[in-house]
Amino acid sequence: MSFEAKRCGVQFSPPSIILIYEHKETNKVRKRIIPVRNFSEFSDCCIAAESLKNHPRHKDYLEDVSLRQLERLHTVLRDHMQGRSLQDTLTSFRLDPDEDLNKLDDERLSRKKGQMDKLFESNRRRKDDPDFVYDLEVEFAHAPKEKCSWDEESDDGF
Repeated sequence: MSFEAKRCGVQFSPPSIILIYEHKETNKVRKRIIPVRNFSEFSDCCIAAESLKNHPRHKDYLEDVSLRQLERLHTVLRDHMQGRSLQDTLTSFRLDPDEDLNKLDDERLSRKKGQMDKLFESNRRRKDDPDFVYDLEVEFAHAPKEKCSWDEESDDGF
C-alpha cells in the first residue's frame, strides 16, 4: 500500500497526531487519528516521535512525514500539557535575530540551538558541492561612519 501524507496536526484532547493522507491506489483523501499513548509533560519528544514513526501500525502512513516534524508536533503536545499557550510554543520554533538568548530557559535555548544548527548545515558549502569556490573573497558595503565626540577628545599624545 502506498500513502502520501498531505497534512499533519495535533489534537489536544485526547492527545493525538492527526494525519491527512491520500491513498495512492484509490486517490481518496482520508484522515487518520493516531493516539499518542504513554506521553506526559515530562516525556522526551525525540524518543516519542521515533517510536511513533517506527510503530508497525503507523509506519506506512508516516513514511513521508519527517522525524523533525513529528518531534515538533510532540513538542506542541508536551508544551500544552505543561500549560503553555499554543502561541508561545509556535514562537519558540521561529528564529528571531534580535532575541536575547541569554534570557531563555535551557529547553528553549536547546531548541533555538538546534534550529541554528539545522540552518547552518543547510547553508554550509562543502568541497563536493558544485558551486563551491575555494578562497572566496567578498566585498561588503561599508556603512557611513558616525563621528563620536570622544574620538576627538582623545588626542592626548597617544
